[in-house]
Amino acid sequence: MATANRRDLIAALTVGAASLPALPALARQSAESASPLGKNTAALSRYIAGSQTFSFPEEHRELARRHILDTLASAVACRDLEPSALARKYALAQSGDAKKSAVTILGTKDKAAIVDAVFAGAMTAHGAEINDFNPASYVQPGPAVVTTALALAQARNKSGEAVLRSVLVGYELAGRVPRAIGNKNLQKANIANHGFGPTFGAGATAASILNIPEWRIGDVLTYCAQQASGSWQWMSDVEHIEKSFVFAGMGARNGLQAALMVEAGFTGVRNSFDLPNGWFRSPIFRGESSNPDYLIERLGERTELHETAYKRYPVGGPTQPAVDGLLKLLPKIDRGKVASVTISMPGRWDAFRNAEMPALNLRYLSSIILIDGRLDFVSAQSLKRMHGDAAVKTLMQKVEVVHDPAQEHAEGTARTESARVVVVQEDGRRHEIFVPWVAGFPSHPMSKQDVEAKALELMTPLLGAGRSRDVVAAVWDISALRSGGELVALVAR
Repeated sequence: MATANRRDLIAALTVGAASLPALPALARQSAESASPLGKNTAALSRYIAGSQTFSFPEEHRELARRHILDTLASAVACRDLEPSALARKYALAQSGDAKKSAVTILGTKDKAAIVDAVFAGAMTAHGAEINDFNPASYVQPGPAVVTTALALAQARNKSGEAVLRSVLVGYELAGRVPRAIGNKNLQKANIANHGFGPTFGAGATAASILNIPEWRIGDVLTYCAQQASGSWQWMSDVEHIEKSFVFAGMGARNGLQAALMVEAGFTGVRNSFDLPNGWFRSPIFRGESSNPDYLIERLGERTELHETAYKRYPVGGPTQPAVDGLLKLLPKIDRGKVASVTISMPGRWDAFRNAEMPALNLRYLSSIILIDGRLDFVSAQSLKRMHGDAAVKTLMQKVEVVHDPAQEHAEGTARTESARVVVVQEDGRRHEIFVPWVAGFPSHPMSKQDVEAKALELMTPLLGAGRSRDVVAAVWDISALRSGGELVALVAR
């Protein structure tokens, strides 16, 4: 029976990850004494455990470097915003006097026990709408994944190369799990992809950099499954605090805890992605949009980094095209004599018409662009200005956001973001622009130079030109860093 089990296990392990290293002796020995893993759990286990030696394509490695830089720049820019400050206050209150396993909270010089520090660091990196996002999976992986990798690198003296490899794995799980379950299924269950994906992303990142053995990865995955949560009620959040918790802090904390608990000896249901009564087979995940095969489809060959976008502007992903269009129209507009602004867009247009959060409210964003003649990072997040600036409130009444069915993407095709902006002057003149995409979206990704320019724009006012360029240089040459924790020190202030 043991021989048959071993045969089945090895066959399962080859699914989607045939080029990964062979099972170590301990993993073989332990696996033979247990029930064979199903194809999903086995392939994921092999992929995550082998990630520190797997030969990732250079193109994937380059994309990972760009997203690490983008996340670091976001942490620097958002350090002093309210979600970041509150998360830091909480972390320091819990374990700011920790002597063991203390690491630096990303973007700061403060230290806390590693789980608290990662929680606060991830919330800092998503303190505003400027970090990366995967529009196909509805997740924002960078804050949870990159923060987890860097904290563990500092705590365990892991190299920059180890960080890079663990980040590649984290983005993969963060993007694949929600799409395998199905976006519509998660929405119907009122479960936010945004907290779901990063939990598995951070868990996989931690398991990779900690070198959790292959036969224990199933335990990490099951503890991620037990903690995967989050509600779509974040859409009603006003201050961006609950949103930052759901999108970043919660997933980073839960994923890291899953890996640390397994490292400490916790065991669980190792086959949770394949058991008939397991988590992944839950009835609420078996609706029309589920695609279980996506979980391990071409695992190790393609990357979710191709599906991950950059935010050119400090606003929500779906609002980027409208903001871009209005900014492009500015040279033609007499800003003091605007009669009306109409923005037509696909998707959840009503959510971005009436959003309580400034960076998601297109009526507010349009008004400050017209008043200021630009989009400022601070104003884009300002709840005080949205509710307290009389000129803004007056102009918001002239801005309308409507649905345009013609801009909807066809079922089964990649999600896209677009917008048509029409500005009518008081004298009747009409200015119109259609923005089919914004640079940074997966269909039109930012180049390495674009990502660097964005990072320098965000970091230079706070770190200075020289230090900001040091951060960029260190990320581009991350594999040469003896300790990935050097990056944490470079952005600390």
